[in-house]
Amino acid sequence: MKLVWSPEMATKAFMDTVKSCDIYQGSSVTELISAMAAGWNAKLIVETWCHGDVTTTSVGLAVASTHTCGRHVCIVPDQESGTEYATAMAKYGMSPEVIVGEPEKVVNELDVIDFLVVDSRKHEFDRILKAATFGHRGAVLVCKNASSMAVSGFRLRSLFDDGGSRRIVRSVFLPVGNGLDIAHVAAVESGSGSGKVKNNRWIKRVDRQSGEEFLIRK
Repeated sequence: MKLVWSPEMATKAFMDTVKSCDIYQGSSVTELISAMAAGWNAKLIVETWCHGDVTTTSVGLAVASTHTCGRHVCIVPDQESGTEYATAMAKYGMSPEVIVGEPEKVVNELDVIDFLVVDSRKHEFDRILKAATFGHRGAVLVCKNASSMAVSGFRLRSLFDDGGSRRIVRSVFLPVGNGLDIAHVAAVESGSGSGKVKNNRWIKRVDRQSGEEFLIRK
C-alpha cells in the first residue's frame, strides 16, 4: 500500500482551513499544506515548532488530520514553547499532541511518519529530515521558508540521493509564501521494519504532457 492522492479530501481540507483561518482571498502556504496532508490521507502528521513561530500552518495540519482521522504531532524543544503552542492552538479550538524534546531524536522514535513539515530557518532542519523514520507507504516532506535555499541551490533531493537506503521519487520547489521545498520519499519494502528504502533497480520515465519525472522501481 502506498500514499494515494485524493482530490476530494484535499479540497475539503483546503476549504475548512480557509474557514478556520478566516482567509477568503487567494491561497496561502497554510491552505496548500493542509490540502496536501489531507489529499495524501496522512495518518501521522508531524511538524516542528518553537517559541515565536506562527501557528497558521499548524491550524492547517490540524484540520487535515481531522479529515484523515490521523494523528497530528508537534515537536517543540522546551516546555515554554509547548505551553505557548498549546495556548495559541486552543484559540482555534484545537489541541494537537505536543512532544517536548530534541526534534532529531523524537522523529527517529516516531514510526510510520506520513507527512513531515520543518522550517528551513532552523539550522537543524536537515538533520531532522534525515533522522525521520517512514513506513511502508512512503512519506511527503515539506520544508517551509525555503526561498533562501533555492537561491543557494539546495534541494531536499540532495539529502537522500546519495546512494543511501532512501530515495526521493519526485520533488518540487514552489514560490509560495517564503518558498516551499516538497519531496515524496519512496515507500519501503513490504515486511521491512527499518523504515528505510532498500536499493533496487530504478527506471526513469518522463510524463510528456506535464514534464514531470518519475522513478519506477522494477
